[in-house]
Amino acid sequence: MKIGIEAQRLFRPKKHGMDMVVLELIRNLQQIDHDNEYFIFVKPDADQHVITETPNCRIIPVAGGAYPAWEQIALPKAAKKAGCDILHCTSNTAPMRCGIPLVTTLHDIIYMESNYLKILGGGATAYQKFGNLYRKMVVPSVIKNSRKIITVSNFEKKRIADFFSLKNDNRLKAVYNGVSGHFKPVTNCDTLNRVRQQYRLPENYFFFLGNTDPKKNTIGTLRAFSDFRKQTGADYKLVMLDYDRHELEKLLEEIGDQGLAEHIVLTGYVVNTDLPAIYCQSKAFLYPSLRESFGIPMLEAMACGVPVITSSTSSMPEVAGNAALIVDPFKPGEITAAMIRLHSEERTRLRLIDEGLKQAAKFSWKAMAQDVLNIYKELYSERNQ
Repeated sequence: MKIGIEAQRLFRPKKHGMDMVVLELIRNLQQIDHDNEYFIFVKPDADQHVITETPNCRIIPVAGGAYPAWEQIALPKAAKKAGCDILHCTSNTAPMRCGIPLVTTLHDIIYMESNYLKILGGGATAYQKFGNLYRKMVVPSVIKNSRKIITVSNFEKKRIADFFSLKNDNRLKAVYNGVSGHFKPVTNCDTLNRVRQQYRLPENYFFFLGNTDPKKNTIGTLRAFSDFRKQTGADYKLVMLDYDRHELEKLLEEIGDQGLAEHIVLTGYVVNTDLPAIYCQSKAFLYPSLRESFGIPMLEAMACGVPVITSSTSSMPEVAGNAALIVDPFKPGEITAAMIRLHSEERTRLRLIDEGLKQAAKFSWKAMAQDVLNIYKELYSERNQ
């Protein structure tokens, strides 16, 4: 087989969720499959050494302007030129007209859900609103034209099946994400000290991967942290990644606690390889999102031996199992209560660390890549029957 994989953002310096998923997929396919040919279609950018070619895996830079033009015009043209038997689009959208049997990964369909868009309200950025609009326009056609549809949890599989009337449709498969091997307890003192100094980490802190997407529940987390400090008097800080100071100040004004800013550390962007040392030095990882299709950061924290607080909504109980404190993310008081438990109950903290290590070990990128490869083989077999 000649298999094309869309990895448009793989070379961008600041990688996030879906970028890391496709990176791990490619790396693991390179390890387990030496029979088929792979063509990785990327948009030129600065981080060109994030992955290397192997004898059966070629990296093909494809220019093409803004994302819609790149995806709808440049990508299918490049895939046809490479002679691909299958094209796997990995990031929620795909060409509406392709001419090549299409596998599409739908990480989620949050952008299709009117109740979620109401939650977004005015909180979404212009970029996020445009992305949601583009997906709403494209995805129904992509669903219709895809020969296989991959999603990342059974929760999301049911959401997609219900929304697009795909019940009992054997095109739709759930394939769990994994957790990378470098997420593990860090014991090297030099590494811990370097990361602590580089990102100005305090002695005692909760770790939160907040961003401007309202689904991350940043405002609810800030309310909970504010109440935690008021109720306990404990000298904890909140460490947040890659968040804008001005946006933070607006949220603190909204919750009526501008003074909380002096107890929040904004690290800026953190390279993926430094994340384990940040997880490991935290007292707990906060992941009380309103809506997630999977929740890789939960597993990363668990694999690093850190207690996790997460939500009772969407896929998070499915992924967390019994290895996290589960809260209603719409009730900041429940988040606060969980934080107080981890501050004051050592037995609970140690239990969650132990259960978390066991839970994270159930998920691997190698298993994910093998499941995806089996889907490629199934499609190729069906095509040639």
